[in-house]
Amino acid sequence: MGSKPIVMACANPIPEIYPYAAKQAGAYIVATGRGDFPNQVNNSMGFPGILKGALTVRAKKITDEMAITAAHALADFAETRGINPENIMPTMDEHEVFPYVAKAVGGKAVEQKVARKILSNDEIFRQTRHDIITSRKIFETLMDKGFIAQPPEEMIKKALDKAIEAVSL
Repeated sequence: MGSKPIVMACANPIPEIYPYAAKQAGAYIVATGRGDFPNQVNNSMGFPGILKGALTVRAKKITDEMAITAAHALADFAETRGINPENIMPTMDEHEVFPYVAKAVGGKAVEQKVARKILSNDEIFRQTRHDIITSRKIFETLMDKGFIAQPPEEMIKKALDKAIEAVSL
């Protein structure tokens, strides 16, 4: 490998090589498609912002340029908040990334004239941020009131183990 090699092992649920093994072999940065390892790189990071941006401006379609803009917005967000070899991407828990990406995607849709609703980047950001915060508050309230139960840790572990076992056969 060259100096400071990057390994993207994105097969899911079992990556082509586990991060610890890649690191032992000399990898500087390791990314997988799984959220339980550092550096999750899969569509779950792009879709919330891409779809929210496209829906906010009522885009007729999602263009390649809109998707590329989303990738750049994710990278810009990560750089702004700081990166290191174990943290090159925002995580699903960093919900503030999604309005940031939505703003970029919606703005690109307006620029490309595929938006049915013309909004400024600030309007797109404010609306998507408001919608995401409101949805999170509703979900948290439903969990706090017991209408939605938190899945037991053991259930999550069993489901993951079963998926890994099925793939291993």
